Amino acid sequence: MTELLLTVEEAAERLRVSRWMVYNLIRSRTLRTVKIGRRRLVPVAALPECLEALEDVA
Repeated sequence: MTELLLTVEEAAERLRVSRWMVYNLIRSRTLRTVKIGRRRLVPVAALPECLEALEDVA
């Protein structure tokens, strides 16, 4: 089964940025997340959306 959700650390690894940067992207609503219990998880599909949003700004 393929992964549907990533931890913040896993998302940071895939985007090749720091955890701090991932949390900044979440706060600015550039990176979509879901909250399950106390965990903040990043849908795999949110990564390309985030990159497209960042390309539009650049």
